[in-house]
Amino acid sequence: MRIDQWLSLLVIALMMAAFVWGRYRHDVVAAGSLLVAIVIGIVPAKEAFSGFADDIVIIVASALVVSAAISRSGIMDIALRRFSPEKSGPRARLILLVGIVAVLSAFIKNIGALAIMIPVAIQMARKSRVSPSMFLMPMAFASLLGGLMTQIGTSPNIIVSRVREEITGQPFTMFDYTPVGAALALVGVVFLGIFYKLLPERVREETSMDEAVKINNYTTEARVVASSAAVGKSISWLQKPAGGDAMVTGIISEGGARRTPLPDMSLKEGDLLIIEGEQAALDRIVTEGRLRLSERTHDTEKGKVINAVEAIVGEHSPLIGLSAKEVALFESTGLNLLAVSRRDMRFTERLGEIKIRNGDVVVLQGDLQKLPDLLREWGCLPLVARDLKLGRARNGLIPILILAATMVATASGGVPVATAFFAAAFLMVVTGSVPLREVYGNLDAPILIMLAALIPISDSLRTTGTTDIIADLLSRTAEVLPPYGALALILVAAMAVTPFLNNAATVLVMAPIAATFAEKLGLQPDAFLMAVAIGAGCDFLTPIGHQCNTLVMAPGGYRFGDYARLGLPLSLIVLLVSVPLLILVWPI
Repeated sequence: MRIDQWLSLLVIALMMAAFVWGRYRHDVVAAGSLLVAIVIGIVPAKEAFSGFADDIVIIVASALVVSAAISRSGIMDIALRRFSPEKSGPRARLILLVGIVAVLSAFIKNIGALAIMIPVAIQMARKSRVSPSMFLMPMAFASLLGGLMTQIGTSPNIIVSRVREEITGQPFTMFDYTPVGAALALVGVVFLGIFYKLLPERVREETSMDEAVKINNYTTEARVVASSAAVGKSISWLQKPAGGDAMVTGIISEGGARRTPLPDMSLKEGDLLIIEGEQAALDRIVTEGRLRLSERTHDTEKGKVINAVEAIVGEHSPLIGLSAKEVALFESTGLNLLAVSRRDMRFTERLGEIKIRNGDVVVLQGDLQKLPDLLREWGCLPLVARDLKLGRARNGLIPILILAATMVATASGGVPVATAFFAAAFLMVVTGSVPLREVYGNLDAPILIMLAALIPISDSLRTTGTTDIIADLLSRTAEVLPPYGALALILVAAMAVTPFLNNAATVLVMAPIAATFAEKLGLQPDAFLMAVAIGAGCDFLTPIGHQCNTLVMAPGGYRFGDYARLGLPLSLIVLLVSVPLLILVWPI
């Protein structure tokens, strides 16, 4: 081997060791490795930043925006409450999630299936009071397994089909992958449902501040209007979406009479409800009951962006001792008072009649550009920015329709995945499904930088000719093995190479090798080509081999080494199950 080939392997080996060590963040390790590769000459300087234009980076970035839009729409919240098992534990919900993702991944691109379900998983985790890390990595692995079941589930299957057509004149058909792929998916779902505890519990760093300012006793008011789904429904029906985190504490009829909110009491048009609880739970009650949160409406013309913010009332605030009604808060400033929280206090009066005190926490809604000045004027200090759902505008079904169109476009093969997801992210922004001010906050920069830096480093294996040497070594080794051993070797090699070449490149490198030495051994190539597709589609050991693994890294708070904890035994299971099944279904 030449010196540049040894250097290429050395840089990758040291980089992987640094990832597993975990002393430095993954993007710092990747960027440092790229600089080293440039200095020693295995990555040309003019190619150093080509990774930023790679399809994988575009797909992951776009998928993050799409997933945020779906989460923001609230549609998945409603689906979660209606279709998830009410009294089941975290394990049952995990099995439900990985099963749904696996099935979806068979018919739409696996990253699309995962993007749809990530917001659902995060909501389920909150409802189960567990970390999202329990659900997200198993779901990513399930999406990879589900993609093995059909030709359109994942890119390696499509490429392998083309290679077979070049060799035999006949491509693999849509469901040629199903017998082996479905068996692997089923075994994988069972494994993930039983052994998910191999994963350490992780918490995303950014969520710690959210928890520090969590407020459970906001009081708000909302009216039952003619279009409300709550008309004629009981109090218990209305409170169900809150999951016990919010409740109706008072009812004021249209005529001003007060009623005690008994669980079986029916709601009437015009009823004003006093509701207390955590802000996200309040939002779920208002959203699913289709209640009117405020009697006041903002003028959204002239490019105004209406937003809600949490703030604490300072000791010198002119609001102290007065109510929002007394100071004509909306008329004088355009601010809506949406909720008030006071420690160890339950309010029974209407929101606008509450006398504000020093230390009260309020949710104020108004023109985003004017909010900072108005908060200073009224002596209110904004709390740390967090995902505030109460009073937030939604576009309902629009994000789901955009994603559905994206899935149809990619499944038909008419639009490349990167183009389709980029277009979907753009449409999410222009339709207001994700506010422009939040777009770049949803793009997880450390993940994208890591991917962009790794691509030219991984490509150095090809440009230095190292992959040709590896391929030649595999061919010579396979010739002295029995057929099942050669098949297993191809599968293991594809799994090992995928993190560094990505799954599509792995197939392009490995499929011709597999077909060639199958021919040399006098064996049929089909099982070997299928082994390449399975190996390339099953990277369970790192977050960098497939965009699905990368997509869950940040929201799950995972470290680089976490993937091998669950992924290594799953990889061994795939190997043990695949080889005999491939020989049975595709005799060699």
